[in-house]
Amino acid sequence: MPGPPRPTPEGPSLFDAPHLADRSSDAAAPLAVRMRPRDLGELVGQAELITPGSPLRRLIEGSGASSVILWGPPGTGKTTIAALISRAAGRRFVELSAVNAGIKDVRAAIDTARMSGVATVLFIDEVHRFTRTQQDALLPGVEHGWVTLVAATTENPSFSVVAPLLSRSLLLTLRSLTDDEVGTLLDRAVADERGLAGRVRLADDARVALVRYAGGDARRALTYLEAAADAVGAAVPGGGDPSGAGGAGGPTGEVRPELTAGHVAAAVQHALVRYDRSGDQHYDVISAFIKSVRGSDVDAALHYLARMIEAGEDPRFVARRLVILASEDVGLADPTALAVATGAMTAAAQIGLPEARLALAQATIHLALAPKSNAVVRAIDAAQADVRAGLVGSVPRHLRDSHSRAARDHGVVGYRYPHDDPAGVLPQQYAPDPVRGRRYYAPSGHGVEARLGELLDRLRATIDGTAAPAGLDDPGDRGAT
Repeated sequence: MPGPPRPTPEGPSLFDAPHLADRSSDAAAPLAVRMRPRDLGELVGQAELITPGSPLRRLIEGSGASSVILWGPPGTGKTTIAALISRAAGRRFVELSAVNAGIKDVRAAIDTARMSGVATVLFIDEVHRFTRTQQDALLPGVEHGWVTLVAATTENPSFSVVAPLLSRSLLLTLRSLTDDEVGTLLDRAVADERGLAGRVRLADDARVALVRYAGGDARRALTYLEAAADAVGAAVPGGGDPSGAGGAGGPTGEVRPELTAGHVAAAVQHALVRYDRSGDQHYDVISAFIKSVRGSDVDAALHYLARMIEAGEDPRFVARRLVILASEDVGLADPTALAVATGAMTAAAQIGLPEARLALAQATIHLALAPKSNAVVRAIDAAQADVRAGLVGSVPRHLRDSHSRAARDHGVVGYRYPHDDPAGVLPQQYAPDPVRGRRYYAPSGHGVEARLGELLDRLRATIDGTAAPAGLDDPGDRGAT
């Protein structure tokens, strides 16, 4: 059967889309939508990206043609910027969401733009959700300039966007809003006619709470403000006291309801943690956690641990990282660290959350407070480097397995049994010739390793035959491990 007629330059396209829906005057729209900036002057944050003459500003003003990928956390203005670009004069705007659009939609939008000859902005939200094939379908339109691509993503484009598309687009990184910027948005939403129109007074403690809960996310800040305002009956335009902003009451003498931190807490109930278990936040937070433990900042480490627990992170994942850290960053400076970490891993696997949070917290505190040493990882790295470089050699004959055929035929000659000596250590060659005398383990001098360093010098001298074995069993020597 014949398919639908192809669009022509003279006729309207099935894929023509209006500008991103301007619902600023729609009383039923969420507050975050009603307060979406209508022009650059209302945009809060990202000032470094919209300086005069910048590619993004030129695109918003209608004079630029560069395709852009907007990368940043939620609530930083990606959709808002796309909305501003959509209003550029003389352009058709096509909006697709990678959540529900397919490769057929992408190709149809590009074909429409190519055949019509009309400058077209193609906005792809959540572009990281597109498969490689779907992203590849965008390349001809971007390469030939049939469309100006504006793609938004919360994931690192280096991993989530194909290289050919990256190379044909400007990558613009959006940052989370500062507390001051979030506060500016809240104040504007309270006073603006599109927002709460001054029907509520925002107490100082409520403003502080909203900024804290928002975590740099403008959309979250306005959503929480709206939820809290609902609690005092002032969120919907037309409700509450009609007085303007400023002062405690309007011309009628009525006192506007005050929105307090209590209203905010009751509305929010639980500060949602910005955390994507499969995305950048997953790796950023665990990285900050490990680095805080390594840096001995126990409070920061507990903060990041709490964020992961609240976000529903797999406790076994956190426990495994602690076990690795116990050897990599503490090692023999505190020989108990590995036992504590493996105990936490066992608890996480067998008990699970919420109870396992205590074992994870205990291990986190122990490792953060422990003396630090990376001597273990440096030692095994150096030994493996020699092996990879071919420094292996034959096992010294006196160390070979006494049960092998060669040993039965020729005997194991020359092995000295350490227990035959009162000191328990004898001069003897253990390493193969190519690495004889190589030193891999170098104690840090922190914690227990300070004593181990002294012991190690005596052991090496005895084994090499350069010193007598006396004094190897002084208190605190090998028993320390």
